Amino acid sequence: MQPDVTTRRSAGGRPKGDPAAVRGATIGVRVSASEYATLRAKAAQMHLTPAQWLREAALARCLPSPPVAAINREQYAELARLAANLNQLTRLANEGGRVTVADDLLAFVMIETKRLRLALLGISEAGDDR
Repeated sequence: MQPDVTTRRSAGGRPKGDPAAVRGATIGVRVSASEYATLRAKAAQMHLTPAQWLREAALARCLPSPPVAAINREQYAELARLAANLNQLTRLANEGGRVTVADDLLAFVMIETKRLRLALLGISEAGDDR
């Protein structure tokens, strides 16, 4: 006696992929005829469609840091000067040079560092020690 084997046909078609990977949104970008020709040529060099090439190019690109808000520019510049001075002193010390720092400068650096830390935490009062 033969075992009862039921044959089952597969549903056919492509297997379902990860629903999170489905690209459902569309971004429309208008380009001139010459821009479109350039995009097609660049995509063809990479064996991609223009849409694939644009997606890869856009997602792989590293954008510059956002600009410093106008309200923070003065403090940002002050912090940059302070950091440059500290960097010069650190480099000199690491090279074995003699570093002499006045006590009032060290106190100023400590105060400014604490002020910056509080500002980054959104604390306006120096007495509030979080």
